[in-house]
Amino acid sequence: MHDPFEESLRDLLKSPTSSHDDDACLHRVLKTANRQVGAGDLFALMGHWAGALMLALNNGSAHVAPVSRRKTTDSTVNKAD
Repeated sequence: MHDPFEESLRDLLKSPTSSHDDDACLHRVLKTANRQVGAGDLFALMGHWAGALMLALNNGSAHVAPVSRRKTTDSTVNKAD
């Protein structure tokens, strides 16, 4: 039975010089892995930044005084102060 995969493996074993550059493949794999790790770190950084911003807004919102646009008259002013 003819198996093309087995035949290609036999041809690779018979050839004395490999046209396959291991250094180039390693460089390409490491470059891709570095990109993926960098993208993951970037998304993690943005997630932490968004969480910190939400905490800051939540903690700071209690210190904001409500603002009223109604004009106060002398009769509604609290004279106890």
